[in-house]
Amino acid sequence: MAHDNQTRGREIQEQIRQVLLHDWDPLGVQEIPEAQDEYDSYVGGVYRLLVSSAQDEELVEHLYRIERETIGLGPRDKSALLPVVQKLRTLNVAIDLSGEQPR
Repeated sequence: MAHDNQTRGREIQEQIRQVLLHDWDPLGVQEIPEAQDEYDSYVGGVYRLLVSSAQDEELVEHLYRIERETIGLGPRDKSALLPVVQKLRTLNVAIDLSGEQPR
């Protein structure tokens, strides 16, 4: 079962990665093949917020802080991040930790 959870974890990470790359993409790198991993270091933080049932405002603030403090972009209207958060909310980030086989 651990192997299945590892596979599921990688799937979730890839789904978050794709949303960050195609829906958030503050640097505009989604069309640059060499930059497809540009946002990978942010996947874990987004995942932790999603599984902890963080409010939308917390996710918006997290992405905004990354833009401002980590990437160094100028200020922008935070409401522009709501569609990204809504897309992230559509992802199923659950991992079965019970160890039971599905029936």
